[in-house]
Amino acid sequence: MAQKPKILAFTGSLRKNSYSERIVKTAAHGAERAGAEVTYIDLLDYPLPIYNHDEAQGGGFSVNAAKLQKLLAQHDGLLVASPEYNGSLTGALKNAIDWASRTTDEYRMGAVFNGKFAAIMTQSPGAFGGIGCLRHLRDVFTVLLINVLPVQIAVGKVHEMFDGDGAEMTDEKMKNTLEDLGASLAEMLKKTHG
Repeated sequence: MAQKPKILAFTGSLRKNSYSERIVKTAAHGAERAGAEVTYIDLLDYPLPIYNHDEAQGGGFSVNAAKLQKLLAQHDGLLVASPEYNGSLTGALKNAIDWASRTTDEYRMGAVFNGKFAAIMTQSPGAFGGIGCLRHLRDVFTVLLINVLPVQIAVGKVHEMFDGDGAEMTDEKMKNTLEDLGASLAEMLKKTHG
């Protein structure tokens, strides 16, 4: 029996019960239904200082960054959602990526990202759904040799798609779209890692 593809899901938001968390978990349901094993992590559980090359090389490589590297290395694909901050991804997400991409005794530069597949999404209460974030996130992932699925999702007017703080998306069309994105990632991983 083939091993299930392993997907790591996380967001660039540090808010509890953020919309980004809720949309990435919706996509994760689709990936799980398509046969993937999905692990969701919260970047708040891996606090990191602002990346400083001098400190990292001087014996100060973050313990939490090493934990992130190990998690990334153990997974075949990524489901990532980030809100748009000033037309780009969040500082917390970029900082986590910068730390995890560094050379350590265990991993060479970028090794935990190289060759992985990713599905990316964003959201906003505005009509455009934070789409500016996706261009920058795709660029960062491409530099790291991550294969980003061509389909990406920007959820506009996200506040209208949930019942208050509820986890379940009430907009069935968007829910299906996000679940399909997760399923597409799972299916791609089956083809490439099966």
